[in-house]
Amino acid sequence: MLALQGDFAAHAAAFRDLDVSVREVRRVAELEGVAGLVIPGGESTTLLNLMADEPWFEALRRFHEEGGVLAGTCAGAILLAREVRPRQPSLALLDAIVERNAYGRQVDSFEASVDAPSLGGPLAAVFIRAPRFRALWPGVDVLARLDGEPVLVQQGRVVAATFHPELTRDRALHRYLLGLAEKGPRAAAGPLRASA
Repeated sequence: MLALQGDFAAHAAAFRDLDVSVREVRRVAELEGVAGLVIPGGESTTLLNLMADEPWFEALRRFHEEGGVLAGTCAGAILLAREVRPRQPSLALLDAIVERNAYGRQVDSFEASVDAPSLGGPLAAVFIRAPRFRALWPGVDVLARLDGEPVLVQQGRVVAATFHPELTRDRALHRYLLGLAEKGPRAAAGPLRASA
């Protein structure tokens, strides 16, 4: 769990509901032994400022190259995209164009059920100043849609959601991410499930 900014505590609680050991990563060196990392929602420009203190971009790209699973929700999805509108730096690990705050201001926030057949059916989702996927390249799979529009996508070991799954009681997406991390090459670094 990238714990620099945003609602990382709610994501950590969601994984703990699944009996998963969670590490809150605040320094690049703490990526050692991690199989999967969630970049939580929050404010993308604030997150970028906080990441400037260490070589996060290089470290996260290397983490991905070495088989780590990266998931981003809301601001995290923005950070993963190849292109961001309005323009800002990003990791460019997901072949997508993302528009920031595309659903409107804070007062325009809403909760909805999204169509997610890949995750077993409808998924509860909270949209807060959410971004939108404006374009997806071939090779990016849509895992969930809202009114026909992609809101959850995957490209290899990169998963991005424009919503906040951690703010609901639905753990389907966290369970899916856990499955990816357990199958990934970095899973050998240590157990993902908490021991009894």
